[in-house]
Amino acid sequence: MNTDLPEDPQRQRLREHLEAMVTRTEKATSWHDAANSLRGLVNREGYVPIRTRLASADLDFLEGAREELLGFAALGVRLLDLHQPRDAGGITSDTANPILRCRSCMWRWPCPTFRAIAESFDSPRTPLSYQRVEPDPRGLLPIELDPDDAPPGGTHPYATG
Repeated sequence: MNTDLPEDPQRQRLREHLEAMVTRTEKATSWHDAANSLRGLVNREGYVPIRTRLASADLDFLEGAREELLGFAALGVRLLDLHQPRDAGGITSDTANPILRCRSCMWRWPCPTFRAIAESFDSPRTPLSYQRVEPDPRGLLPIELDPDDAPPGGTHPYATG
């Protein structure tokens, strides 16, 4: 069996994306302490009155997001390590493109696990910090609003101005 296969470009791209996610997350400051101190500022409407509106659910998310993302990205890297192609052996008429099987689950490559990882992570989103953002003259944070998130007949809870 040939184990010296060239790296699958999609698998390599996914690995680089997940490793970059781990690196960015490790550099980020945990919101654990900040979320606790901001909880005391939640007003009667359920928001922290700063230049953006933070609901208590936002604080719950921010409090554990760094640690959860680190664990999730590390899981993705570990799954990529487990599910990688290998030559299935056997006789083939196309020696340039041998039949490949997953090293872990032995499904034909790409295996269902790899396809699920690829569907989830193969369209990397560019973090807002990587984009050029013009400051708002009112001093508000730029937040993209999804109209589908607004309550029926109401305005988006994060809409400002």
